[in-house]
Order: sequence, then C-alpha cells, then structure tokens
Amino acid sequence: MSKPQVVEIAGRHLSLTNLDKILYPEAGFTKGQVIDYYARIAPVLVPHLAGRPLTLKRYPEGVDKEYFFEKNATKHRPDWVKTAPIWSGGNQRDVNYLLADDLPTLVWIANLAGIELHPSLSLAKDMSTPRTMVFDLDPGPPADIMQCCQVGVWLREIFEHFGLQSFPKTSGSKGLQIYVPLNTPVEYEGTKTFARALAQLLEDQHRELVVSDMKKQLRVGKVLVDWSQNDEHKTTISVYSLRARERPTVSTPVRWDEVEHALKKKNAALLVFESAQVLSRVEKIGDLFAPVLTLKQKLPKLAGIKEMEPEPAEGLELAAQAEEPVVKHTKKARRPGSALKKKAR
Repeated sequence: MSKPQVVEIAGRHLSLTNLDKILYPEAGFTKGQVIDYYARIAPVLVPHLAGRPLTLKRYPEGVDKEYFFEKNATKHRPDWVKTAPIWSGGNQRDVNYLLADDLPTLVWIANLAGIELHPSLSLAKDMSTPRTMVFDLDPGPPADIMQCCQVGVWLREIFEHFGLQSFPKTSGSKGLQIYVPLNTPVEYEGTKTFARALAQLLEDQHRELVVSDMKKQLRVGKVLVDWSQNDEHKTTISVYSLRARERPTVSTPVRWDEVEHALKKKNAALLVFESAQVLSRVEKIGDLFAPVLTLKQKLPKLAGIKEMEPEPAEGLELAAQAEEPVVKHTKKARRPGSALKKKAR
C-alpha cells in the first residue's frame, strides 16, 4: 500500500491513506480515484448535501466485500467536520449525523471509503419538512431501466397535469428516480400520501407493468413505483453519488428528452454513466439538478386527504380530486394524462 499523503484542502489538512487500494476490482478503480472523483464533482454535489443529515455506505475492502451503513459519525473525525444531532426514536437517543457542507468534509468521507452517499430529503434544522417528493422506480427482473423510463414518462404526464415540474436521474444501479422539488412548507404525511395515491393510480392504469406494493413476488417483470421513500426516517441515494456496482457508475441527472430517446432506441446503455462521463457531462451542461434546490412548488390540495386511508381505489379518488395547480409549468404539457383529465375538477 502507498504511504499516507497529507494534503491541504481549503485550509484543512487531511491524511489520505491507501490511495492505490483497488475498491472496484472489475474496473481496477482505486480509492485514490474515488477521492479524485468526489473532489472534482464537489462543486455540484456539495450543494445537494449541505445541511442534510448524511448516511454513509462504506466499503473499506471494496465493493465486492462486506459493507456497513454509518449514521452516527465516527468519533475519530477532525474537529472541523460538522454533525447534527437528530433524535432517534428507535435508539432513544440523538444520532450525530455527518453534514457534508464543504469540499474538505467530502474528501474526508471519500477517504473513509464512504462510496455511497444517502442524504435525508430534509435539512437537519427542519427534519419534519421534506424539500422534495421522490419516486424510486425499481425494476423487478426481467424488467430493467427501459421499463422504468416508460413509467417515468407516465409519471411526468401526471405531474404536468398538476402543473409540477419533475427531474429524472438514474439510480446509478438498475432504476430511475424522479424528483419533484417543493421547497415550500409541507409535511411527510402530505408527500407520502400524495406519492402513494399516484403510485396506485399508475398501477390501476398499467397493471401489466406497474406495481405499488413492495412484496417481491408481485414485482417480477414489473416496475415498483416506490412511494415509501417519502419518509423522515428514510434516505435516497444522492445525485452524483458513486454506486457500489461492478463499475464506478454514478446516480446521474438526465434530461427528459434523454429518457425518451433511450426508450425509443430501447438502449439501456444510454442511461449508464461512470464517473469520468459524469465529470465530462457536468463540465459541458452544468448541474441539471440545480432547480431541485430552489424551485418552489406546492402539492395540489386533495379533499379529505387527512381523513382518507389511501387504499387503492381511494388512491385513485385522491389523485382525481386535485384542484387547479398552484405553480404553472413553464411549458404547456404535451401529453396530459387522459384518465386524470377526465376526472379532474
């Protein structure tokens, strides 16, 4: 193993260790390359992590070896690494989550072989308020990301009907994730119920391809529209995070026309991006996910939402009860969801 290297980053001194250790055996991708990627992607990644409790998925011996999740920040950390105490009901104590608020902290995390970064949908200072609503489209084999693209396009049509902008990204693994930025006062009860209603609506309209129930036996050959990620106690893989796959793939923001193009060509490879490709994309087109941090949108008000339990049929009714959208889409919706259009007031 190589000798530790002491580097200075933004006035902070870090000792980087085992830089030549291979963490991705199939690709020959080393720990030094992991650190280099995170250092170079930091200008667009840090804003999506800043202020958010962060869970690490660490692979100290490589992506093909044992890993562990780390929620409580290690005691052996520099004094300049920020943490946020968040109460854990399960543990009956505060958990000191890391806050990756700057480049030195991100590099320090990478040096821990914290390959995957899983931030909260909330800021630490206001854990009860999600900043976004998320749909994780998870294919059950033999379905793959191509089927996720089709479901994603259907979801976008529904969002457009409600006047909501949405932003897709690859999971970096096998699926697609759709983010609906809110950045307005809302509680998880609202986003989770709304997300479940839409998942059930899609399931009702496309039973041959969509499932909203997480039971594995129901997911074969279908796409799970996972609405349950909209929860204070769950996290979703961060945009621009590496994934612990055979190769150093990245959860990458994409344009909707890229999703449609891949779907038309039936080419899943068009939506697979490794670290070098992502760095090149960002250099050329910037951060496609930047609006997720600032765009203010409100969920449509759903009549009786607090009183109704979101069973499948009622989920359809909830989705159909939406009032006029609060935020108008910048472009006219091209393909409004036909079923919604018939039912919407």
